[in-house]
This record gives sequence, C-alpha cells and structure tokens, in this order.
Amino acid sequence: MAQPTIVHLELPARDRAANAAFYQAVFGWQAGRNDEYDYLYFETPEGLRGGFPGPEDQGQREGEPLIYLASEHIEATLAVIESHGGRCLIPATEIPGIGKWAIFLDPAGNRLGLFEPAPKE
Repeated sequence: MAQPTIVHLELPARDRAANAAFYQAVFGWQAGRNDEYDYLYFETPEGLRGGFPGPEDQGQREGEPLIYLASEHIEATLAVIESHGGRCLIPATEIPGIGKWAIFLDPAGNRLGLFEPAPKE
C-alpha cells in the first residue's frame, strides 16, 4: 500500500488540551500524550495523525497549521526542493525509533514539513 502524501498535521495552540478537547468533541479525534517529548497528539477516525504543539515549538505560530508530507529520503527531497526554488528551514532531525522530520519553505513562502518514518525492524 502506498504511503499517503499528507502524513502528519500540526495545529499549534497556546492551550493544547483545550484544542485537543475541541477536535475530539467536534470531529471524534482521539488524543494522547507522549510524555518523553511533551507532545499532545491526535489520530482521526480515518487514520491521519498529528499533534497540538505549543506556539513556541520549532517557531510555529498559533493559527498557522503545519502540514507534513511523506518522504522516502528527506535529505534527497530537500535537495530537490532547493533545486526548484524552495529553502530548507530546519534540516532533517531524527526522532529515535519514530523517524526523521524537516521543515522547508516553498517558492511562495508556504511553510511545510517532511516526514520519513524509521525503517521497520
């Protein structure tokens, strides 16, 4: 089965718990917490995963969602992005046992993320 193009969505909020409760009540999203990374996350009934970072996390701003796109090799994808006028903001960063992520700007100035899952053992 092919990996979906959009693999993760972040919705920054000052009050992360209240934002999680809103999406759970309105759309049925299930929320959880990863204490190791102080990360409040969600999963939709359709399987989309994401999180509710604080607006200070990685320079995110409340009211500016961040979409993560799938990548099989982040470094190669960033090279292609830059060769087509995009710009890397945060290089590939590993989340041990989970995968790698990076942040880039497209030529129009839109801020997006990339995610490469860790290899399955």
